[in-house]
Amino acid sequence: MTKKQKRTLFRIILAAALLAALIVLDRLGTLAQLHRLVWLGLYLIPYLIIGWDILLEAGEHILHGQVFDENFLMAVATLAAFGIGEYPEAVAVMLLYQVGELFQSCAVDKSRRSITALMDIAPEYANLETPEGLAETDPEEVPVGSVILVKPGERIPLDGVVLEGESHIDTAALTGESVPRTALPGSEVISGCVNGQGTLRVRTTKAYADATVTRILELVENASSRKAKTENFITRFARWYTPLVTLCAVLLAVLPPLCFGQDWGEWIRRACIFLVVSCPCALVISVPLGFFGGIGAASRKGILVKGSNYLEAAARLSTLVFDKTGTLTKGEFKVRSVRPAAGSEAELLELAALGESFSNHPIAASIREAWGREPAPGRIQAVQEVGGQGVVALLDGKELLLGSARLLREHGVDFPPSDEAGTLVYAAWGGVYRGLILIADELKDGASEAIQAVKAAGVEKTCMLSGDRARAAEAVGRALGLDAVKAELLPQDKVAALEELLKAQPAGKTLGYVGDGLNDAPVLGRADLGIAMGSLGSDAAIEAADLVIMDDDLRKLPAAIRIARKTLRIVRQNIAFALLVKLAILVLGALGLANMWLAVFGDVGVSIIAILNSMRTLKD
Repeated sequence: MTKKQKRTLFRIILAAALLAALIVLDRLGTLAQLHRLVWLGLYLIPYLIIGWDILLEAGEHILHGQVFDENFLMAVATLAAFGIGEYPEAVAVMLLYQVGELFQSCAVDKSRRSITALMDIAPEYANLETPEGLAETDPEEVPVGSVILVKPGERIPLDGVVLEGESHIDTAALTGESVPRTALPGSEVISGCVNGQGTLRVRTTKAYADATVTRILELVENASSRKAKTENFITRFARWYTPLVTLCAVLLAVLPPLCFGQDWGEWIRRACIFLVVSCPCALVISVPLGFFGGIGAASRKGILVKGSNYLEAAARLSTLVFDKTGTLTKGEFKVRSVRPAAGSEAELLELAALGESFSNHPIAASIREAWGREPAPGRIQAVQEVGGQGVVALLDGKELLLGSARLLREHGVDFPPSDEAGTLVYAAWGGVYRGLILIADELKDGASEAIQAVKAAGVEKTCMLSGDRARAAEAVGRALGLDAVKAELLPQDKVAALEELLKAQPAGKTLGYVGDGLNDAPVLGRADLGIAMGSLGSDAAIEAADLVIMDDDLRKLPAAIRIARKTLRIVRQNIAFALLVKLAILVLGALGLANMWLAVFGDVGVSIIAILNSMRTLKD
């Protein structure tokens, strides 16, 4: 408990003890001999102990023009109850309202802790190597390229590359996974993770402002600012609802006595009941608390949601569209076959490796790895990468083409096309076809299981968009049980294909795109819900996606959908329950069939039940 919560608890206990003592004295007849003003003064003591802050806030809001809120309703209702002589009820209403507020505060803190636990990943210092030795330095002051020492048990302060040492890195704070990752010389390490038993010398590759830990903390801090449609509806509803019920309470208190000669005390009592039960706090707190809890439950699994609006979008998913390479497959390309049309396999492999020597694409890396040599300088010039097709370059003064069948056809090269499954890299040099290289990728672990699980979670359609050849893409689609596959797409074609799928979406349903976050930013941004996979340490993923799964485990996708749907279901339950109970008690109160205690249940009781229900979102 916070200090403020402990003070509120003390006030509640003290006021409750005084109220109980006064009720006992009243029942024994002791207070009956006292003057009415003395009796009123005695009951005002516990009332002011427990309610002075509510009265103060109501007064401050009125002075600032913010009249209609729950503080105003409680102040008016309880003071009116004093006015008609219902002293115990007035104190009890304020007392139980504060009990509900305390319970609400504790529940919000618990939900907030489930998210802000991520704040503990922020490193406090870095051991910077200087000419004078190690110096504990603020991570924000460490320049890029500096060498830092990460001791056993310390949190890695900045992204970097291991120079010396061997250890295991605990990434649980970022990914939700307890299995540590091995760090060796040459391994990339990211900030926020905990070093194991070994000491590591690390050369930093990013400034603190651009480090993974900083980007994640910004994402978490901003999550509450993006509200779901349901939250915005409740906010607008409360803005109109509170003035309306206040007006109804005034009419209920005034019209029957004025127009029909009814008893003023009885109708003021009914108006007080009306005001107490009409407080919207059960909705105003339980709905945001439900979404906050859902975001917290996701964060504990290494799933970062940028706002409750994206959690609501995930709950309404009916179509999931996947990128292939790096998302459904490992992106670890291997050369499986080298088929020269003329010359030897070694010559063809050399041509391809030289042409791909300046490319960072995984396919290029696999060809260079298969060749296993360093290219001689000066042989390759004027390298141009053609998006989705391959590479055009000059090798020893002749045009070299490496890539898809489309690339060769567009340059007028005759060749025998192949329909084998896998990625085919065709090669032509000096306008003559030289052969092809077959490169294969592997399905990511758990990919098939994840696809089946998202379907079981309620996703109606799964698709894949790929720039790869149709045969290779369709083979992956069949292996995973996808409903549709679109292949041989350039980056701009992917956006157009996604637009078509969006047009076909049913009303009220959403479409999600799952990519690796590195080269899918346009499609991630266009989808209703952009989901980045395998993006540990990827700035592009954190920027472009709405929901970031912080490791390569596709099986977290169904978990994210389950959490989102459970959250939305609980939020809807709270709205329906609160409105129905309040409406029933409002009607009973207007008819004179409800007392102040039932009104308290309609406010505080409903709030507590709704908050307890919202807390279920914290557990998946």
